[in-house]
Amino acid sequence: MENQLEIKAGIQIQKTANEVFEAIVDPAKMSNYFISESTGRMEEGKELVWRFPEFDIKVPVRIGKIEKDKYVSYYWGAEGKQTLVEMTLTEKEDNSTVIIVTEKSKKNDEAGINWVKGNTEGWANFLACLKAYVEYGINLRKGAFEFRRGEK
Repeated sequence: MENQLEIKAGIQIQKTANEVFEAIVDPAKMSNYFISESTGRMEEGKELVWRFPEFDIKVPVRIGKIEKDKYVSYYWGAEGKQTLVEMTLTEKEDNSTVIIVTEKSKKNDEAGINWVKGNTEGWANFLACLKAYVEYGINLRKGAFEFRRGEK
């Protein structure tokens, strides 16, 4: 697609790719840094619903391709306006893992630029919260967005 916007964010986590992967696909673990609940584990082809602690909305999620310890993809958002999220995990020699999150795509217009600004902030936060949880067992998200309660 021409003239499309996408988001890319990354971080290195001092844990193995398997530990990072499980924190992403296991809803019990994910609820410690991202969502408040899920209708199931992320598995290829599944359709899930996620809830977030700050927002009283249900977010439909359609799982795409999964490669254990290496790759997770899913589509989320309203029908017709879904975006693709891809997470690539690369384990390093020191047993740390680099995770790159890409979300795509939106038209390069004012709405698309606002999407990039908001979701880039969101993915940077996701990665910081994931790192804090996986490395130290800390839930950075808890209480962090109470000021946004009621927003959509």
